[in-house]
Amino acid sequence: MNDQPIQPPRRTRFIDIADGVIRGGRKLGVFGPPRLDKDALLEEAAAATGLNDFGDRWFEKPFEVLLDSVKHEAQLNAAGEFSATKMFHHVLRDRLYTQMWFKRHPEILARPLKNPVVIVGPMRSGTTRLHRLLAADQRFAHLRSFETISPVPRPEFEQVLAGEAEDFRPKLAARILKVARLANPRTLSIHPTGAYEPEEELGLVAASMYGMKWEAQWNVPSYAEWCHEESAIPAYRHMANLLRLIGWSQQESSLRPWILKTPQHMLDLPALLEVFPDARLIFTHRDPKQVVGSAASLAWNQTIIYSDHNDPAQTGHDWLGKTATMIARMRAARDAIPRERMIDVQYEDMETDWRGTMERVYRFLDLEMEPAVAGMEDYLDRSARLKRHPHRYSLAEFGLREDEVNERFADYTETFGIPVGAPTAAARTRLAK
Repeated sequence: MNDQPIQPPRRTRFIDIADGVIRGGRKLGVFGPPRLDKDALLEEAAAATGLNDFGDRWFEKPFEVLLDSVKHEAQLNAAGEFSATKMFHHVLRDRLYTQMWFKRHPEILARPLKNPVVIVGPMRSGTTRLHRLLAADQRFAHLRSFETISPVPRPEFEQVLAGEAEDFRPKLAARILKVARLANPRTLSIHPTGAYEPEEELGLVAASMYGMKWEAQWNVPSYAEWCHEESAIPAYRHMANLLRLIGWSQQESSLRPWILKTPQHMLDLPALLEVFPDARLIFTHRDPKQVVGSAASLAWNQTIIYSDHNDPAQTGHDWLGKTATMIARMRAARDAIPRERMIDVQYEDMETDWRGTMERVYRFLDLEMEPAVAGMEDYLDRSARLKRHPHRYSLAEFGLREDEVNERFADYTETFGIPVGAPTAAARTRLAK
């Protein structure tokens, strides 16, 4: 095993070219200066849609902090500033359309969200695989990738429901994913997906300008600290209402429980349980060396797109601390959860015996697993085709040592019986999250 520090991957030439084009376009007046001012962005979204109701104005608090952190800490390049402006416009426009739909169809907000199954685990601890295996079961409802990218239908969507038009959102998602792959071909290795693949609800939390989505793509430490001190209940309430809207747009039976997952829940379990008091929780666990290394790799491959000023050692330090915070907050919150409402699943058990592990999950859910097995096997085959290359990463490339990670999380691994050993080649090159 080679323990020599190695350099993390560089970004592609595609981003360098895009950045140069935008800079040149600004000089020529083709592109205007970045608009990273809250009031200007709100006005622009309202003008573009002809609407003015953004719903619960709580989102403006994290939005102000995020914008300040972006301007003073993120050190975005021209492509990053351009992308940030587009992202914010997208979120704000969706908030306006969300309220439009609630006014048109007040029955949406009356849809129940009963007994959701929520997967709670650190980034890179196998949550995606478990989520997609459960999503293969037609007894559950789930988000698709295009719905977390664009959760809110446009005003003409009623024509889609009537069979008179086509929903543009899957095509838009496919285009966005294609650009993401051009910007970083490692995207499919780190998180394989497609427009119709089951996907997590992180984008629905980010719809309130809150949460880890923003931290994983930009260096915004003061924003992250602010979020740690703030109650996430308003963001989770908005997320729940977006789920109601998505279920309505899917023409989904409100009797089918949702399968949910995002690492954000590690930080905000109290808010999750306030909004979903009857949630059933599946906690995933993995060797922290792999969690931290993989999370740092994911964040690095995002931030290098948007900024020219990235330090791999700082990325490693940040995600070591973030992982520790996630685990500490999860442990503190779960002490108040009745034992019969939660189950623990080890990453290694899923690696060695996914079927046996899923049978244990289904016993916890009080369901027969057999009707879902064919769909699960189909997902595993599809996943192998989606993932073109293994995700390669190491602690060393982010300035971290195995012993310091082991020591930092010793109590966690002992308490939850997490297998911890010297990483093998297979452990460093995972075929699944």
